[in-house]
Amino acid sequence: MKRRDFIALVGGATAWPFAVRAQQAQPSRIGVLVIGNADVPSFGKELREGLRELGRIEGQHYVIEFRSAEGQLSRLPELAAELVRLKVDVIVALFTPCAFAAKQATREIPIVILSGDPLGTGLVQSLANPGANITGLSQMGAETHGKCVELFRDMLPSTRRVALIANAADPVFAKSFLEQAQRAGAGTSSEIAPVITVRGPEELEAAFATAVKEKAGAVVFQASLPTKRMVELALAHRLPAATIIRGFAETGGLMSYGSDGPVLFKRAATFVHKVLRGEKPANIPVEQAVKFELVINLKTARAIGLTVPAGLLARADEVIE
Repeated sequence: MKRRDFIALVGGATAWPFAVRAQQAQPSRIGVLVIGNADVPSFGKELREGLRELGRIEGQHYVIEFRSAEGQLSRLPELAAELVRLKVDVIVALFTPCAFAAKQATREIPIVILSGDPLGTGLVQSLANPGANITGLSQMGAETHGKCVELFRDMLPSTRRVALIANAADPVFAKSFLEQAQRAGAGTSSEIAPVITVRGPEELEAAFATAVKEKAGAVVFQASLPTKRMVELALAHRLPAATIIRGFAETGGLMSYGSDGPVLFKRAATFVHKVLRGEKPANIPVEQAVKFELVINLKTARAIGLTVPAGLLARADEVIE
């Protein structure tokens, strides 16, 4: 046998087991945990697109185990526990309640979060060195809720009273939300009243009725509350409303101001990619959102009899007509 043939034979025999193992390798299992609000379709689309750009094809390289609480935050602990029982390779948690549910469910499985204020709520020990099994992205949600209060000053110059609706089922972030919104109110000479905390969707109707009764000119609500229901109630009460998720304005709410959701959702894929190739979450710095967008639904403004100043419309990243 010629030497080069022998080398080729040995090389082929050596490589063959690796080829077989590659063919037999099971796709990674990505657990996804969501509340179930209007941003979910965009989240799923952008996460998959981000993974595709990184060379990971769904069905071939990974499968997604998707779990939604359908707006009922009390379901999140069991859904997170279910993902742990499935032994997924990584959990992606959208918004603070999902992040806490995942954190409480496991200390071993890596978790990629997209959270309003991961440092302020204690999800991570620092942005540079998150520690434990968590990394991900900060949506800067507390600050942007405050910005919604400021924007109402520009949209409604004669309004000096803005109501807040907080979510008791999301208490840790509710504290940051209320602090930032009240700080923004002080900075714009707006009275923040009434401040209403709801314990579930069944209390939302009464919350809006209270805001109207106490003559609030606008309402800013915590983003973990049910998007569709908030749109319905704001329209029914003809009350200008805003929050930080784009899906609120897209589905009929008046205004949203927050981090660019699609950009962050796609960026989350990079964190998943790093984890799946063996990097430790504790050593992957948390990134903060750097791009924010203002979306105004002009059709809704007309429906509630509101004229949006031209200057504010010019500042909007998107005007929905």
